[in-house]
Amino acid sequence: MDSEQLNSENESLSINNGIYTTLIQNISTNYFPLFAISVLGASNYQVGLISSLPQFIGMFAMLIGSVIMNRLQEKKMFTVYSFLFARLFLVGIALVVFIPSSYQSVVFIVLVGFMNFPYSFANLSWQALIGDIISEDRRSSFFSTRNKMMTIIGMISTFIIGLFFQMFDSSNPLPYVLLYFIAFLCGLMEIYYLKKHHEKRKTIEEKKAKIPFISLSVFKNKYFLYFIICALFFNFAWQMCWSLFSIYQIKYAGATGLWISLFAVANSIGQIISFKWWGRMAEKHTNAKMLILVAVGMAVAPFITVLSTNLVYIVLTNIFAGLFVSGTILLLFNQLLDVTEEKNRSECISNYNILLALVAFAAPQFGVFLLESTNIYTAMNISGFLRAISGVFFFCFYVFLKKNGNVTYKRRWAKA
Repeated sequence: MDSEQLNSENESLSINNGIYTTLIQNISTNYFPLFAISVLGASNYQVGLISSLPQFIGMFAMLIGSVIMNRLQEKKMFTVYSFLFARLFLVGIALVVFIPSSYQSVVFIVLVGFMNFPYSFANLSWQALIGDIISEDRRSSFFSTRNKMMTIIGMISTFIIGLFFQMFDSSNPLPYVLLYFIAFLCGLMEIYYLKKHHEKRKTIEEKKAKIPFISLSVFKNKYFLYFIICALFFNFAWQMCWSLFSIYQIKYAGATGLWISLFAVANSIGQIISFKWWGRMAEKHTNAKMLILVAVGMAVAPFITVLSTNLVYIVLTNIFAGLFVSGTILLLFNQLLDVTEEKNRSECISNYNILLALVAFAAPQFGVFLLESTNIYTAMNISGFLRAISGVFFFCFYVFLKKNGNVTYKRRWAKA
């Protein structure tokens, strides 16, 4: 099989793999807050832990995983086994409703948190794997296509799940149990397509593995250092609002399973509309420049959401948010690949994900702290303001890249 056919087959397999990943996300993860609040009676802080605890545990997984990754000649099978162990936790989550009610919410949060230990291994190794097998000139086009397909499938599945929830009372655990088992079966298909990827075996130099928090060599790359500062600030402002959105939609607007599904569908519609556009604009203007627009758009979402508790209105705000979520997903990852070199990309990605895990642990808890200290409206508006500030960070990063002739710009002008 020649190189072009190999690349084409890998891209096709990755799209199929991504479809099942999306199904798992939409069948299970998207409904964790609703399940916790409506069925298990979780508090605001417990809802915040659904977002933050997995990231805290994932941070330790990154420390271990990055050492392992630097020793691997082939990443695929490590990724496969990591995904398998992560998906097994879905079976445990499905069985939570069968333990005494006083322990249900705590056990659920612990399982969700520890599920992220193998999943962090999987995410770390997948990013490094896909960076190796997808050529640099194909990334923007491939990821925009892959993300668009994932979003379409996610939108359809989410709508069907919403109709399914209408058949049950909001506090009935049965639909959740069934969906978590289905999500596990989707995980087996996800792993099947991942295992079929073609990966070239790499020869690596024997060297003493370093713990990423101690090894600071990757930050000698100023492009990577400045990007990570901008990305971490943006992610803090973005993720501090995640739990707040769920709390606002369920506790303030009274959303049921169907409406949660409609919010997700609306967000997916916004993403589908804009995926290709973000890819084209990134190729024309660079990822760095378009991240400025992403930050501004994401900043508007919290402000407009709290203007009304009308459920139809919130559906419309989710369409708007989706227009920029697609850009966030595509551009942050592409920019990360742009500012890293192949020789130490795995190590850079490890450091990035470890720091991102710290932010992702702190941000939702800070959001809930603001909610408990003030009110939902103040907390959401502060998040929007911080997101806008991150746009200033990305603008400075863009100016720095342009002034210093980063490889992204050299590649862009070479194509012209």
